[in-house]
Amino acid sequence: MSAITGIFQSNEQQPISLAHGELLMNALEKYPADDIQTWGNERVFLGCHAQWITPESVGEQVPYYDDERQLAITADAIIDNRNELFEQLQVESNRREGFPDSALILLAYRKWGEEAPKYLLGDYAFMIWDAKKHQLFGARDFTGSRTLYYHHNQTSFTFCTTIEPLLALPYIEKKLNEEWLAEFLAITSVIDTVDVESTVYKHIQQIPPSHSILVKAGKVTLTKYCTFSTGKQLKLKSDEDYEEAFRDVFQSAVTARLRTHRNVGSQLSGGLDSGSVVSFAARALQKQKKQLYTYSSIPEENFTDWTKKYKMADERPLIKSTVAYVGNIHDQYLDCAGKSALSEVDEWLDIMEMPYKFFENSVWIKGIYERAHQQDIGVLLNGGRGNFTISWGPAMHYYATLMKKLNWFHLYDEVCKLSVNVGVGRARILKLAAQNAFPGIHQLFSKDAQKESSPQLLNPGLARKTNIIQKLESRGLIAGVQVTKKLEEERILHFQQLNLWNASNTSTSKLSLRYKLQGRDPTNDLRVVRFCLSLPVDQYIQKGMDRALIRRSMQNLLPDDIRLNQLVRGVQGTDAIHRMIPKWSAFMDEVQQLSKDPMASELLNVPVLQSAISNIRNAPQANAAFSPDFRILMRSLIVYRFLKKLS
Repeated sequence: MSAITGIFQSNEQQPISLAHGELLMNALEKYPADDIQTWGNERVFLGCHAQWITPESVGEQVPYYDDERQLAITADAIIDNRNELFEQLQVESNRREGFPDSALILLAYRKWGEEAPKYLLGDYAFMIWDAKKHQLFGARDFTGSRTLYYHHNQTSFTFCTTIEPLLALPYIEKKLNEEWLAEFLAITSVIDTVDVESTVYKHIQQIPPSHSILVKAGKVTLTKYCTFSTGKQLKLKSDEDYEEAFRDVFQSAVTARLRTHRNVGSQLSGGLDSGSVVSFAARALQKQKKQLYTYSSIPEENFTDWTKKYKMADERPLIKSTVAYVGNIHDQYLDCAGKSALSEVDEWLDIMEMPYKFFENSVWIKGIYERAHQQDIGVLLNGGRGNFTISWGPAMHYYATLMKKLNWFHLYDEVCKLSVNVGVGRARILKLAAQNAFPGIHQLFSKDAQKESSPQLLNPGLARKTNIIQKLESRGLIAGVQVTKKLEEERILHFQQLNLWNASNTSTSKLSLRYKLQGRDPTNDLRVVRFCLSLPVDQYIQKGMDRALIRRSMQNLLPDDIRLNQLVRGVQGTDAIHRMIPKWSAFMDEVQQLSKDPMASELLNVPVLQSAISNIRNAPQANAAFSPDFRILMRSLIVYRFLKKLS
């Protein structure tokens, strides 16, 4: 993939400053590149800091200018439905091999104009200068796998894949966006913000996922081009037909993401999602006479697993079972010894260009990209969206639905089969289903009903000033968790809420630039998403099995101890406290310091911060890794260091 940038001067009386284009390109030099190119005229400057991932990208001319049609494009893109587009755009067979993805996007724009993004599948961000229409048009893929930021004023529109180059320009003020940070602090979950257009900088915005952008006559217009709904349900004759259809669409998604002239890697845990990705990828690569490299996170050697019996911090036994069964895999296990969430903060702030929340997993995520870069990986697969697509199927929620519909015979049959599968009594399962079906009644009689909600890290004064709490409540957010009532709504909610994409996809996009490889998720393929949303609910929960579709479909493709495992789940980040113990005193000193710093106290809830310090001042047990106190202190420290870099 690549980093793209550009300037559109809407004021015809004032030509573009070449020095400003140079500033943008110079700021991108921190990232490795295979090629650096620019194109421009008096009104437009386009640049590309290219990283060659696919065979077609090698030697690709980006930016590219079509002199006959007066169209110029700069693109950061891997398009996955190339064959379909070749047919629709009537590209001759003898021209298809080596045809660049940027040229394919330009052809799509020529045919469909501003509707073009609706026809594109893949990971992309692009900008097209249309001289005849005097407009700049671009788009970001449906889940925002590639970032694209911009600044707009009365005379110019400036864009870039990353934020730092924009801040290098003299006319863009480096000013904190208090509303963005207020949202970040107020939401207690891993979601960054609900506002999909804003950034941590007041004068820099971003194109949201699933949106195109049109800049014309000094006006910026954002248009959503991709939506999701329950739609028409797919009805096939048998379970076997559904399984075959799933394997077909998923194999296409995986194969499309193997397109690289370099090595292919994949993250691999002991679960179903990454295991399924690896199974399909390893077999497809064997036909290409290539081996799949896998990367798995494990705890440090001297770590003692404190999790409950149904959790597994070290997933090596399950991972090795997948590796042995699938074959054609070079498996690797990374413990990232000596590194911690604390030691990685500054590098992550440099990568993200903003505060972040995933500190528990920051060590191994970055560690995998580092190792993959060393081994010339071009594409690094993952199954990150699988919980909402291929392996969706919340059994208790489904049973609650059956209970509310008084479908007692079906419910009893399911509960009996689940009881046998997982070794849990039927009465216990029915109680859990009832709690899901009637949460209000459960809370009324529950001993935990009076428990306080998560402490609020946001300064109360800033909360009142920005009206953030009311804003979150109006969006249906309570303590940062989106609430839904119907099972059907839950299926598509994740894809309707665009803010959910930014937390994971922003990090993937920016890691790719630093390590010159592209993280790609077949479970996030639009064809896979639409297929999975079209299936009846009973394809996902049946015969006492949650996640039933993937379990059935992977028969003979994954070992049964992985495929049918309903008893144990892997969990990452359990060694977060353990890794920080050697530097605990330094950690406490820093959070003490920030609790007294006026700069931090204007934004953070100091009493809550001081309470957290008091609760874990002495080095806590490793099982405090997911405690609210530890989370409050780490998030405060990350924000504080960001503010210090900003000042």
